[in-house]
Amino acid sequence: MQNWRGLGLHLIFISIFLITTTSTCLGVGNITVVVCSEQERLALLKFKESVGDESKMLSSWVGNDCCLWERIHCNGVTGHVERLHLRGNTRYSYHDVEEKHDHFVRNNHQLVGNVVNSSLAELRHLKYLDLSGNDFGGSRIPEFIGSFKQLNYLNLSHIGFQDDMSWTFGFSSLEHLDLSYLDVSGVDMGRYMIPSLKELHLSSCGLSNANFVPFINSTTILSNIKHLDLSLNLFKGPLPGFFQNMTSLSFLDLTDFDLSLAWNFPNLLSMIPSLSELHLSGCGLDKTHLSSPHLNFSTLSNIRHLDLSRNSIEGVIPSVLTNMSSLRVLDLSLNSLNSSVPIMPNLLELDLSNNWFKKIEHLGIWRQCHLKKLSASDMAFDIEIMNSPKNKSECSQYVLEILDLSDRISGIDAEPTIPEALGILTNLRVLLLSGSSLTGSIPKSLGRLPYLEVLDLSYNMLTGPIPTFLGKILKLDLSFNQLNGSIPESFGKLASLTEMYLEANQLTGPIPASIGNLVSLQAFSMYSNLLNGSIPESFGKLAKLDWLDMSNNSLEGVVSEAHFANLSMLKHLDTSLNYKLTFNVSSEWLPPFQLVTLLLSSCTIINGFPQWLQNQRELETLVLFNTTITGPLPTWLRMMPIIPFLDLSYNKLSGSLTNLPDGGNVYVSEYYPRALFLEDNLFNGSIPLSLCRRTDLEYLNLSRNRITGKILKCLENLQNLITMRFSSNRLSGVIPSTVPSNCSSLLRLNMNGNRLIGEIPREWGNLGGLQYLDVGDNQLSGNISEWIGEKLGTLIILRLHKNNFTGRIPLSLCNASHLRILDVASNSLTGTIPRCLGDLTAMVDGSGYRVPILNDDFDDHVIQVMKGVDLEYTTTLDMVYNLDLSSNKLVGEIPVELTGLSMLVGLNLSNNHLSGGIPDTIGNMTSLFSLDLSGNRLTGTIPTSMATLTFLSHLNLSHNNLSGRIPTGSQLQTLIDPSIYAGNKDLCGPPLPKGCSNQKDPTTTSKKTYKAAEEPTEWRWKIFRFAEETMDKIFNGVMVRVSRRKIGRQAT
Repeated sequence: MQNWRGLGLHLIFISIFLITTTSTCLGVGNITVVVCSEQERLALLKFKESVGDESKMLSSWVGNDCCLWERIHCNGVTGHVERLHLRGNTRYSYHDVEEKHDHFVRNNHQLVGNVVNSSLAELRHLKYLDLSGNDFGGSRIPEFIGSFKQLNYLNLSHIGFQDDMSWTFGFSSLEHLDLSYLDVSGVDMGRYMIPSLKELHLSSCGLSNANFVPFINSTTILSNIKHLDLSLNLFKGPLPGFFQNMTSLSFLDLTDFDLSLAWNFPNLLSMIPSLSELHLSGCGLDKTHLSSPHLNFSTLSNIRHLDLSRNSIEGVIPSVLTNMSSLRVLDLSLNSLNSSVPIMPNLLELDLSNNWFKKIEHLGIWRQCHLKKLSASDMAFDIEIMNSPKNKSECSQYVLEILDLSDRISGIDAEPTIPEALGILTNLRVLLLSGSSLTGSIPKSLGRLPYLEVLDLSYNMLTGPIPTFLGKILKLDLSFNQLNGSIPESFGKLASLTEMYLEANQLTGPIPASIGNLVSLQAFSMYSNLLNGSIPESFGKLAKLDWLDMSNNSLEGVVSEAHFANLSMLKHLDTSLNYKLTFNVSSEWLPPFQLVTLLLSSCTIINGFPQWLQNQRELETLVLFNTTITGPLPTWLRMMPIIPFLDLSYNKLSGSLTNLPDGGNVYVSEYYPRALFLEDNLFNGSIPLSLCRRTDLEYLNLSRNRITGKILKCLENLQNLITMRFSSNRLSGVIPSTVPSNCSSLLRLNMNGNRLIGEIPREWGNLGGLQYLDVGDNQLSGNISEWIGEKLGTLIILRLHKNNFTGRIPLSLCNASHLRILDVASNSLTGTIPRCLGDLTAMVDGSGYRVPILNDDFDDHVIQVMKGVDLEYTTTLDMVYNLDLSSNKLVGEIPVELTGLSMLVGLNLSNNHLSGGIPDTIGNMTSLFSLDLSGNRLTGTIPTSMATLTFLSHLNLSHNNLSGRIPTGSQLQTLIDPSIYAGNKDLCGPPLPKGCSNQKDPTTTSKKTYKAAEEPTEWRWKIFRFAEETMDKIFNGVMVRVSRRKIGRQAT
């Protein structure tokens, strides 16, 4: 009994010992009975206070025990901090395990500070320190780093430091050092090398041979290094002599080292016989460097991994590589190989991507019996040849696990299909065939591959139904094809599936409820299909789901709390463009998730503004476009963190804008778009002052509301804007001269449809990149300044319509060679039409800038008088070339130079005091769709060349002093409305009732001169005309709705 009791006490003692020595890593699974040093805790808190941490990397650093904090590892006995994991990351983290996909989950986190706070020097027991990937303002590495005498691991890469490395003296235990992407170009590396180092990373440090001159006799210093990365530096010429002393080196990366000089490749191999992994990507090697006379085969016996990518090796794979019996991994991508691949029986991984192979049999897939991974992407070979009888299996069994034939260049096969023969590769784990122009159906043999984990068939032209797959698959990507049928119910049995991408196909039917059984599913995308029915409530069981996109389908029914019951990991939700889908959740609902992205556009949201959003504190994108929400913005919204991309447009929201989110910033990448879209609501009141603090904004759209008051001067703070749209409101007063005068990035500025007065600020001349300027429909006055044409040379659209501008049309506008739309109608302009307007290059030949595609292009529009009415152009805006000088006080003749503007779709010179005749060369304006010269004092006959204007759909020559016979022709014969010619008492001939007496029709005599040629771009105008004819059909209904909206707004 005493022995058992003693044994029991012994076990208890051991258990207590194990518990007390347990420590944590990154704060996961903390079990500790010791408390960290108070001195060290305060030092960490002081460091926390010294950095910006918008991504909340250090949010767990609260409380009395720093050993419980994330990113801290303490000694389990002493409680001293031994490991500090502060690696930043500003890259995107893709779900895809093999290669990137459109879908990503943002995983950005980074600390920002001017320097690394010296408080960290209190952590005297540190053995591991990682500060990489953060932003410390390009400062120097602090000297106190050298005081960590026990340090074993140090990573200061990707910080932007500039340094002389003087802090390295005194390290005696450091084995791993990473200074990649630090500028040490001026450092004598021989003085600061640490004898204990085993792994050294100096990638992209600006190093050259000169930095290593003192290393020639550094035998003792370099003998311990096993892993050396010198890639992406500036080495040239002979190899540094220190390599001969690196007797333990097994890994060496010399990417972008110019080894083409001095036959360095064989010298390198003879100097370092211990190498097992060698990277020589982009080193200027060709087949002469790999020829056997220059190589000692005994030096190749240890190399197992060889990277020769991005070189100039052409033709046949060099025989020296086939004789390297130790070789297991070989990368020959981005060379110029084009001949059959020899058998290398010991090779396990081979990368031949981006070479010049023309036939897939040259890869020898059926002969490579021992190969486990073959990459052959981005090549122009014939993939269907795999099914050829001469390529039958030559192996009793294949071990191939990864096959990448993606991004095959199209045009080799007419209609290549997926080879059925792939089904005999029974060990395949990963099959990548994306972007290979494949047609036909997916072979059922792929679904029977027993170990298949990743299948990527995206971006092809595959048709037919989706086959059944076995249950081991982890990632399935069938997106961007033409697959039809329904989503198989059997997918619910794929218990291991983590990612499924079915978007951009033609799938129909409901979403199977069995999808709810996929307990491992993290990402599911099915947007842009023809799916219908309701969303299964079983989705609420997908506890690991973080990305769900079912947008642009025909889903319907009600979405409730049950659909999200257990989705605690959800970060991205997109159900937009399902017009019959309704969100009905309780105002008391507390979601289990913290969303980063929420897009519900064109769904129906009932019960007003979603109350549950006040719980969502990490939103970066919120799109509630056209969701029928009404009423004022809730007061709690003001306390929400600023949402970088917020779209509440096309609703019936009312009240003031004072409750826009203003409760702090959410950290997002500098490349993430910042936008505020509030157009087409019923907002009133003035522009809120809080908007002036949104200095990050790139897109701002407040148009088509009822906003009153003046434009705030403090909006000059918004200097990152790309678009600013304030159109169709009730803004008044003078435009502040500094808004938005300092915005070098501004492309579009819309202030039309307000009650603004005064002149256009001269400071707008600083907007050198401006392409779209619309201040029409205001009460602006003064002359149109010369600086507009002189300083805004990138303008594509200039609309000054319906103001009180006076004076002449400035000659400087002729310098705006990119102008496609010039509208100065309905002002009080005087003088003659400048002849140099005929030199507007874009209107002559279509050259110059195109209307740019921007993040808010769904709302891109311009109102133009065309066919005698105001028309709003949106989708066809890029086809519109229009010159409108109507309703002014212009005099003189129509310059013949204007008829050289052959790209013009519309020309409107009506309601001026123009005299003289219509230019005979009017027939050269072959793209004209709408021509209005009415209400002038024009004389003479109508030029016969007008009959050759093939696309002319609207013509108005009324109320002039024209005379003679109206020409006839194929197009003019379709314009039979007599009002076209009304008020010209001396005109005769159809369609007027007045006949002509013995006047010969001159039309036929002019056909040779003004033949309506088939322009190379005629299809373009046919499309435009089709769009316009379609617009005609709905025009009456549109005008009724517009009138009602105007009446309704005026009444309120």
